[in-house]
Amino acid sequence: MRFREYNSTIEVPNVVVDGSPNAATVLTLTHWPGIAQPPGLAADLSAQMAFRFIRRGDDPGAEVVTNNHFDQDGLVAMLALVDPDSAIEHEALLTDVAAAGDFATYRHRQAARASMAIWTYAHPERSPLAAHLVGPYEEQCAVLYEAMLELVIPIAVEPERFRDLWAEEDAQLVASEAAFDAGAIIIEERADIDLAVVKIGDAEPSRGGHRFASDAFAGVHPMAVNNATTCLRLLLVHGNRYSYVDRYESWVQYQSRRPLPRVDLRPLAERFNSLEPGMTTWTASAPSALTPSLHASDESGLAPTLVVGHLMTHLESADPAWDPYAV
Repeated sequence: MRFREYNSTIEVPNVVVDGSPNAATVLTLTHWPGIAQPPGLAADLSAQMAFRFIRRGDDPGAEVVTNNHFDQDGLVAMLALVDPDSAIEHEALLTDVAAAGDFATYRHRQAARASMAIWTYAHPERSPLAAHLVGPYEEQCAVLYEAMLELVIPIAVEPERFRDLWAEEDAQLVASEAAFDAGAIIIEERADIDLAVVKIGDAEPSRGGHRFASDAFAGVHPMAVNNATTCLRLLLVHGNRYSYVDRYESWVQYQSRRPLPRVDLRPLAERFNSLEPGMTTWTASAPSALTPSLHASDESGLAPTLVVGHLMTHLESADPAWDPYAV
């Protein structure tokens, strides 16, 4: 198959990977919420769905493959349809690249570094393609797919060639993992409500890392956290600074297990604002966000025991507010 920009396919039979179908889509290989998955192909990652499809050998019914956004999972899924022989040769590593981008987990360090490099390519201010990342988002996606379909395997297989694209962030991951090993960051889990409370030592600096192909995560590198716990609800406690997030696994139609439903965090933000003694403001995003967050704008006047207690009560009692499996 060949890649074509999303908006140019609305009258051309196409396969969509890792995104939403358009009027001419004949097959959608995506773990996105609310979209029916072809029988026998459902998987945690869209990339895994694409690999299953090409191994099954079905006629896709189209010569064009597209996507409405650019990220690591979409890129690997796209490659599986555009260059199946090369993709299958490196399937395990490429699938790990997709997981590093979507779920901030990794098995192979090469995959983590490849995901970092892909994020750098997609960052308009840092990308080697910066001069071409102009204009509407759809055009930027096309530039990235056309370039990265040729580069993703070299980036994953020969990481040293691309060190300047991942070295800075990789140092953040190394330091974050070392802090876990030294006990400077610890995790306390409440498995019944799928919550991990990540306690960062007062002397620890704030670290971070990329999410997807455009976002960032602050406090500690997300791969260090997500590799250390299977809980999909995370509360970072750094002194009196607090940040909660629902992991991306609960936004998609995750197959390895059924995550607990997300709840609306905005009423809890209002409650914390009513309790806050200082000028700090709590805000929360809607449960439909990719990774909904609840956080204080600055150092809070609320004690950790109070924040954790109110959060646990809210997670236990609030109504479900997101169902990605409802087609």
